[in-house]
Amino acid sequence: MKVSDEKTAVDQQNQAEFPEDAQEQVEQPADAVNLGEEAERWKKEAEETNDRLLRAMADMENMRRRFRKEQEDMQKYAALPVVEALLPAIDNFERAMSVDKENLTVDSLLQGINMVYRQMVQVFEKEGLQAIESVGKPFDPHIHQAVMQVEDSAYEPGTVVEELQKGYQFKDRTVRPAMVKVNG
Repeated sequence: MKVSDEKTAVDQQNQAEFPEDAQEQVEQPADAVNLGEEAERWKKEAEETNDRLLRAMADMENMRRRFRKEQEDMQKYAALPVVEALLPAIDNFERAMSVDKENLTVDSLLQGINMVYRQMVQVFEKEGLQAIESVGKPFDPHIHQAVMQVEDSAYEPGTVVEELQKGYQFKDRTVRPAMVKVNG
């Protein structure tokens, strides 16, 4: 037998054992088909999730920007209610300055100044500003600034005897300590 005859014989034997129709009929396993479909489904789901994540991140950045802008506006216009409340006091000062100087008396001038002062104090009190009461109170370095020490038998040692300049607190914070004389 020749080599070519041998090859033909082997081909015939293989065809007898594995006919071509049978080889074509061998299908992919069902798992392989399902894996391909499942991989495609997971890929699509991953893309959708990624899109949702990107949208959420963009929304978050927009929210941060909006919040920052609101904070800036709040700081910029925080004093607006106080300014608006002080406008009537400014109006009264302008009226006082435009008064007829020939008919002006000291009493009327003092009365007008007192009215404007009360308006301003009311505005500040409404916002939370309070004068610090000092005379007769124990010295407190958080709200008082001692500028003198005196000997006064009418007061206990360490007590404020006289207030030289008013101090103020805004809500719970000292804005300006009161300048005081303290009994030593």
